[in-house]
Amino acid sequence: MVSNRCKMAVKVELRKLGLHFVVVDLGEVEIMEDISNEQREQLKAALSQSGIELMEDKKAIIIEKIKNAVIDMVHNTNDAMKLKFSIFISEKLNYDYTYLSNLFTEVQGSSIAQFIIANKIERIKELIIYDELNITEIAFLMNYSSVAHLSNQFKKETGLTPSQFKKLTDKRRVSIEDIGKHN
Repeated sequence: MVSNRCKMAVKVELRKLGLHFVVVDLGEVEIMEDISNEQREQLKAALSQSGIELMEDKKAIIIEKIKNAVIDMVHNTNDAMKLKFSIFISEKLNYDYTYLSNLFTEVQGSSIAQFIIANKIERIKELIIYDELNITEIAFLMNYSSVAHLSNQFKKETGLTPSQFKKLTDKRRVSIEDIGKHN
């Protein structure tokens, strides 16, 4: 789950099944009752209709938690950007970063660092489109060492400089759900 809409959809489906939840958060649900196989299948089918996948594989769940931590860090939490990504993710998930990094690469076929960069680029695009901050302020907000570093990484990922992107009339962005997916 990567949005409030997803969390709301899960809550609705849990209520329909008469299940009481303690936590419905990005990527995880904690319910009070033991869930029967029939309820699990009903929940799985109902969520699927909303475009939400019920995950039970431990590796897949950890990967989803990594993705959610990165999304939270890059898109929602400005202060977290000041921490080293490895420390933030390791502390948030309570796992050794090396383990998380190896697992992510094994399952996703790309590194956590690449996923972070893809998310940062999408966030930078969003900030450029909003046109409330200049590129220096964006570089500071996104914790780049310099405007040149941000510009170089942006051009490497998009083929455009930030100023070229700003001039585009059709500013192509990727939805949070699709960042890091290989087409």
